[in-house]
Amino acid sequence: MAKYLITGAAGFIGSHLSERLITEEYDVLGIDCFTDYYSKAQKMLNKNLVSDKGVEFLHLNLAEDDLSTALEGVEVIYHFAAQPGISATTPFSAYLKNNIIGTHRLLDAAKKSTSLRGFINISTSSVYGADATSDEKTEPKPTSYYGVTKLAAEQLILAAAREEGFPASSMRLFSVYGPRERPEKLYPRLIASILEDKAFPLYAGSKEHLRSYTYVGDIVDGLVSLLDKLDDIKGEIFNIGTDVAITTGEGIRIVEEIIGKKAKIDPKPKRPGDQLKTHANITKARQVLGYNPTTTARKGLEKEVEWYKEHIFGKIDLWQK
Repeated sequence: MAKYLITGAAGFIGSHLSERLITEEYDVLGIDCFTDYYSKAQKMLNKNLVSDKGVEFLHLNLAEDDLSTALEGVEVIYHFAAQPGISATTPFSAYLKNNIIGTHRLLDAAKKSTSLRGFINISTSSVYGADATSDEKTEPKPTSYYGVTKLAAEQLILAAAREEGFPASSMRLFSVYGPRERPEKLYPRLIASILEDKAFPLYAGSKEHLRSYTYVGDIVDGLVSLLDKLDDIKGEIFNIGTDVAITTGEGIRIVEEIIGKKAKIDPKPKRPGDQLKTHANITKARQVLGYNPTTTARKGLEKEVEWYKEHIFGKIDLWQK
């Protein structure tokens, strides 16, 4: 049975991919260091959901711990683990450690593997900067520590592909949402504020931001679709998102309609480094991977609201780290 390693497997997208692969009868090993960036209770909920289905977990820090035994027999690595988000309170040292140093150490360990067939780096549309609307050949112009360090991590891996034939590729994900989403992101905060009758903080100008909000199930479809194309995608970059974009304001309205209640907006100053426009150009992914996202914003947000009510509301304090 093929063995797959997923870093950040207790996180939002990593847990969904782990779950999908295990249901398709792959042998899945998850790595997570359970940082306190957001609620450990939510991460443990994610971990327990996928552990119960057969995913084995290792508690390891990529930037510090010995990784050699974790990679034994691994054929494919999906590298999600990172310092996420665009936060004015997160120091650059955290992005440096978790995005660049952690990736570098994982890459060094992976290069020594004799079983590895593919290293799938999980990147982000944030590498493009304020306007993420073009194809993969567009010059990256990141505007945040997150975007800068994720681009550096991506290039570390692709440099190994270019110079050493290392079997790596990079997926740039666009505004992923859905069940298990990180609590500081737009939709979980919005859903929580409406259900708890609390103020919802909204950054100046963000209501007009255009976003390729992509349902996590569609993202996972794209990440699974490449498994039979590993030889064809070495050294390649793919945008993985949806080519149907809506404004943040439209997303807020949809959630209000689903719950049947208006949000109490609490205006906040503009957030530095935020993207103004993301509209995923997924032509390459459609042609090469057969990628075809189909989930509408309403359908995906209905699933997220349902999950939040079932697993979080009144059960887990997402702000208790």
